[in-house]
Amino acid sequence: MAKAKTAYVCRECGAHSVKWAGQCPDCASWNTLAETTISVPKPSAGPGIAATTLQALPDDIEARHATGFDEFDRVLGGGLVPGAVILLGGDPGVGKSTLLQQVSASLMRDLPLCYATGEESLRQIGQRSLRLGLDAASMNLLADTSLENVLDQAQRCKARVLVIDSMQTMTSENLPSAPGSVAQLREGVGRIVQFAKQNEVSVFIIGHVTKEGAIAGPRVVEHMVDTVLYFESDPSSRYTMIRSVKNRFGASGEMGVFAMTETGFREVSNPSAIFLSRESVDEPGSVVSVAWEGSRPLLVEIQALVADGSSNYPKRLAQGVDQNRLALLLAVLQKHGSLTVSDEDVFVNVVGGLRIGETAVDLPILLAIVSSFRDRAAPDRLICFGEIGLAGEIRPVRFGTERIAAAAKQGFNKAIVPIGNVPKRAPKGIEVIGVRRLADALDAAW
Repeated sequence: MAKAKTAYVCRECGAHSVKWAGQCPDCASWNTLAETTISVPKPSAGPGIAATTLQALPDDIEARHATGFDEFDRVLGGGLVPGAVILLGGDPGVGKSTLLQQVSASLMRDLPLCYATGEESLRQIGQRSLRLGLDAASMNLLADTSLENVLDQAQRCKARVLVIDSMQTMTSENLPSAPGSVAQLREGVGRIVQFAKQNEVSVFIIGHVTKEGAIAGPRVVEHMVDTVLYFESDPSSRYTMIRSVKNRFGASGEMGVFAMTETGFREVSNPSAIFLSRESVDEPGSVVSVAWEGSRPLLVEIQALVADGSSNYPKRLAQGVDQNRLALLLAVLQKHGSLTVSDEDVFVNVVGGLRIGETAVDLPILLAIVSSFRDRAAPDRLICFGEIGLAGEIRPVRFGTERIAAAAKQGFNKAIVPIGNVPKRAPKGIEVIGVRRLADALDAAW
């Protein structure tokens, strides 16, 4: 038997190194090289897979399976694709196992399914099923940490869907390293992807996350799978958001909203309702905007508070938006809005715990800051969006017409938007005001 070799593998990029170093020579990450055992390659047992043509593929090549949750189907790109490998990550206790058990109970009505767990006992899975009120008495269950046995049992029961909870507990017999190590994760996910593609089995994999919120293990794991989903949850909120950061079968950045109840997750059909607080919209420092998440618009409330500075170093705090972007916008406001808040503490918050990464909320943030500073509420039923440049110009954003139409459906009757987003024919019941400069937007609002 050939002697196993050891090497140092980077947890971030998966690069190999024969010697340990403090910095990875490939991705320049610090303290990411970990010693691992490299398996000795085995000789091929026989001929490989023969090539085929597109004409030989089955007629249901575009088939997708509904998971029982429209919001989850939206995040997946329209449903579950046969042979897809989906990686789910999230903080401990956020509800990963609960959601997948609910999805499994719905999928098993039409597809044979195998649920494999390395973290819980079969009794614990049964208790959760009873607590959630699921009709899943005939679900194939397996409590094992051997990856080879999990794949073998899934093949024996002719499963079309496989759930693995979690990847960090699975071990391959070919590697002597500990569960959760870099080599185990890379080897295990590679075996799962090969199994899924050759047998057209859809696989859900639950992955642990690091303290930074990223999925634990080498970054190459996320490149190997088809879809990567992250659970986002605010401890103070009962709502949980699932966002796709990678999806080969749909749009990346798609978001689904769920509410945790006593009987498990319940999808939220109108997410805009939870991000809008109607009672506080008419208060100073509150402005409504339209953010674009994935393939749909979401109405969100932007709140700002400007208070007298209590020290020589004014505070700048932003929750839900980029804090560095807030400092840039305050400089533009001082230069082109004739408003100085350099001695004031400025706090900005997105209601509902939503994180917005696009620049379309630049204009609403500044209008909310001005509203709080002047102690004057924004006009009732007003929405606005737009990117602000360093010269004080209001730049157009994508899907401007769709954002205005979504606001009109929610009963808003006035919109301040970039001049480039003014539609040729405005939706019925809403007045659209196009602005070119920040000063024009402030005049239009007050």
